[in-house]
Amino acid sequence: MTTKDLSRYRNIGIFAHVDAGKTTTTERILKLTGKIHKIGEVHDGAATTDFMDQEQERGITIQSAATSCSWQEHQLNIIDTPGHVDFTIEVYRSLKVLDGGIGVFCGSGGVEPQSETNWRYANDSGVARIIYVNKLDRTGADFYSVVKQVDEILAAKPLVMVLPIGIENDFVGVVDLLTEKAWVWDDSGDPMNYEIKDVPADMADDVATYREQLIEMAVEQDDELLEKYLEGEEVSIEELKACIRKGTRDLAFFPTYCGSSFKNKGVQLVLDAVVDYLPNPTEVKPQPETDIDGNDLGTVAYVDPEKPLRALAFKIMDDRFGALTFTRIYSGTLNKGDTVLNTATGKTERIGRIVEMHADSREEIDTAQAGDIVAIVGLKNVQTGHTLCDKDNPATLEPMVFPDPVISVAITPKAKGASEKLGTALSKMVQEDPSFYVETDQESGETIIKGMGELHLDIKVDILKRTHGVEVEMGKPQVAYRESITKELSDSYTHKKQSGGSGQYGKIDYILEPGEPGSGFEFASKVTGGNVPREFWPAVEKGFKSSIEKGVLAGYPVVDLKVTLTDGAYHPVDSSAIAFEIAAKAAYRQSFPKASPQILEPIMKVDVFTPEDHMGDVIGDLNRRRGMIMSQDTNPMGVRIKAEAPLSEMFGYIGDLRTMTSGRGQFSMEFSHYSPCPKNVAEDVIKEAKERQEAAA
Repeated sequence: MTTKDLSRYRNIGIFAHVDAGKTTTTERILKLTGKIHKIGEVHDGAATTDFMDQEQERGITIQSAATSCSWQEHQLNIIDTPGHVDFTIEVYRSLKVLDGGIGVFCGSGGVEPQSETNWRYANDSGVARIIYVNKLDRTGADFYSVVKQVDEILAAKPLVMVLPIGIENDFVGVVDLLTEKAWVWDDSGDPMNYEIKDVPADMADDVATYREQLIEMAVEQDDELLEKYLEGEEVSIEELKACIRKGTRDLAFFPTYCGSSFKNKGVQLVLDAVVDYLPNPTEVKPQPETDIDGNDLGTVAYVDPEKPLRALAFKIMDDRFGALTFTRIYSGTLNKGDTVLNTATGKTERIGRIVEMHADSREEIDTAQAGDIVAIVGLKNVQTGHTLCDKDNPATLEPMVFPDPVISVAITPKAKGASEKLGTALSKMVQEDPSFYVETDQESGETIIKGMGELHLDIKVDILKRTHGVEVEMGKPQVAYRESITKELSDSYTHKKQSGGSGQYGKIDYILEPGEPGSGFEFASKVTGGNVPREFWPAVEKGFKSSIEKGVLAGYPVVDLKVTLTDGAYHPVDSSAIAFEIAAKAAYRQSFPKASPQILEPIMKVDVFTPEDHMGDVIGDLNRRRGMIMSQDTNPMGVRIKAEAPLSEMFGYIGDLRTMTSGRGQFSMEFSHYSPCPKNVAEDVIKEAKERQEAAA
């Protein structure tokens, strides 16, 4: 087997705000690299990487698409990611397995909200990036303004590599600052119809200024070169490129290019930059290895085909050929027919077919090595974030952490008898998308789907209908309230029944008291002297435990209740476990209403990210939702507000937050604890529960 030259590999992602031109840019790259011969346009629904029906109709990218091509004898594995906020999970998991990225910004829109989110994800993942300012042919385009926004809004240092020649309708090409040559395209739309000319005379001063800035930033990466430059010596282009490569890899700055993908101008220089400046798989910080419990082993997965196999499944996709598991191989070699260990399940999997993906078409291969991104067909028990490794030398790669869903909706199948089909479809969809959750509401029996936003769930319902043939009706979910008591109560109950033959008898004395928050249900017995024989204690506990599934106020489960059995009496013939269990159930119904019961509501930990100029609106809105602000943390990209708020007030929050912040706000939410409802809210909850019970009756 021949080992691939990993220095000629680039695993890259293309990410940006929705409608900045990522998919169009990918199409141009595929055309330039000879991977496709006809360019498909997003607005015609014909882009290569947007192959889902929903993508073609809406003109947006929903799921990451993988493809590979070559440029200057380098293999590029490219992932085109979505821009819409509801699908940032796709960006996150793509960035997790990539070595570099191209951040695409709109020439007129500049640094838009989703650009900020994706940039934060890329910062968290430590991914080296180049910047491409697209759509310079658009009305209102301003390359220099976007460069300034990158600096101010993203707190990132752009290294300007080219300057635009003309703008808007007059945009014809770019000046390469390194070579001081102008690339000028004609109006034919053919990316190969260009000339390399001298710099236009009216741009000479700007080119000189920006070139000097470029050199000064670059040589800071090498002390010897910096000294040489300060002494007035000429620095060669090769030396500059080496410095730029180091600075890009270390995230010291971000080489910045511009062009118009739609008009086929400027994309070649971006491809050259991918090869020249983005790291190959061996230059990226190796993935740490852990044991199955997540404890750090102190070792890393070196990108080396000769080392033991370490591969991360980062995406599952179900298509007409079966389940595809997209996998990044970090070390070792994967061959068709190999048996590998899945450390998450502890089970082995046999590798059937390995394919290299090109959007929705594929090419079968027999072997893949460290540095490769491939898809494996037909794995049974592998989910997103699972590690596949050498069964004789196991280790787990750092897993992916996904944000919790922020919206949930109840769904029911429209057709009778479609429940089983719905269940099968949902289980497949959950495997594909780790940010999509499905659960059954224990109280209502409804199927609840949870996701990252309304569009996210809208698309899921659409996929259910088109792909799986199940039409559903969407409802509004109920908040999972709870009930508890507020005061201690001592009471007694006697169960006596005589109806011929042996009767039933059981007497219990007991104390009900509020438990510690989060303690659930506790039972204890202080009976002495055998008044209630020990063998009947579990029956008393069982009676109370089964009763607390329904509270007396609104029928919600009871939490944080402590029951202590203090005394009682029994009959040597008529007492039994059943008699004491019935006594406990009746005792609960008798005493719970006397112990000042209350409704508890779920309180959520809310983490909001907003630009600083919208902070007042966001805090005011959280206060109106009965939220309590816990902390505020300002950084160069905005303000992070941590708060606690009742779940019932947070439905529809994502839409309101986006409106308040012009789409730039983000938030995540997770359960924190239960807390007593205000009186007016509790009254509404009880009233709603009674109406539901009456309707059901």
